[in-house]
Amino acid sequence: MTKPLVSIITPCYNGEAFLKRYFESILNQTYPNLELIFINDGSTDRTEEIALSYRERLEKRGITYIYEKQENAGQAAALNRGLKLFTGEYLTWPDSDDEMVSDAVEKKVDYLEQHPDYGFCICKTKVVNENNPEMKCGYYERMKPEGEDYLFEDILFLRNIYFAPGAYMVRSEELLEVLPDREIYTGKGGQNAQVLLPMAYSYKCGYMDDILYLYYIREESHSHSITDSKKVIQQLEYYETILLETLKKMGNDIYEKYEGKIKCFYAARKFGNAVDTRDREFIRKEYLEMQKQNFYIPFKTKLLYIKSTNRILKSIVDKVKGR
Repeated sequence: MTKPLVSIITPCYNGEAFLKRYFESILNQTYPNLELIFINDGSTDRTEEIALSYRERLEKRGITYIYEKQENAGQAAALNRGLKLFTGEYLTWPDSDDEMVSDAVEKKVDYLEQHPDYGFCICKTKVVNENNPEMKCGYYERMKPEGEDYLFEDILFLRNIYFAPGAYMVRSEELLEVLPDREIYTGKGGQNAQVLLPMAYSYKCGYMDDILYLYYIREESHSHSITDSKKVIQQLEYYETILLETLKKMGNDIYEKYEGKIKCFYAARKFGNAVDTRDREFIRKEYLEMQKQNFYIPFKTKLLYIKSTNRILKSIVDKVKGR
């Protein structure tokens, strides 16, 4: 009996240093029925050469291989292109600089086949230091909820959630119910929430105990180059926009229910990071943004703002605290 087709969509920009590892992990999959859609997002290195060099081995292995190249437009736009092309009954979208363990696809398909009430699933993810693979970095997991699962709101408010795209697998039928036009918001900041939010709103998620994905961290990577608070704030702004645009697409009722809560939450988060910059003008800007949301600002936060923007008061407070 033929196994269900699994589609793998991978966006890639200048990934030559990691592609051998990535493609070998695809070739090493124990699952027999795969469709690989590789989107070259305008790379200027040897990405195309390496990606095309694997065509023969992939096809010999029985993997349907679709290679597409586009002008550089970002990960979300690249995933968006892949969403137009995939034909599998299941879908996963690993990054090109990460790695799936050899039985990752097989175990996820088996899990979803055995749990038809779940629309998608997530496995545990091992964190690997690119420069020192032997270093123990732990692993990512979402703690299994006791009782009702609030994954949808946890994605909105960054609670007990992580985004390692290859850790997820979704049923295509359910995905196309929530994304019938195969379109996601393609602004800056990533591509995961655009898929996971509508899925989590409409379907249950299954939680696997297996570690099936290796997430590599390095100083220069997109997700780990945030070295100062201003960049953190920028990433929060990108993510907030992704959430709001995705909710708009899901419907006015959902958008109106969460718009204010999201703006308040991220205004407070951005202000907290602004304080770390010790840049008074920047702190003032983020505090005014927080005020615009018309939500209750605790006295401690007001005092922190005054202390952070008023040198005289700061010196008095520090003196009282004995600093």
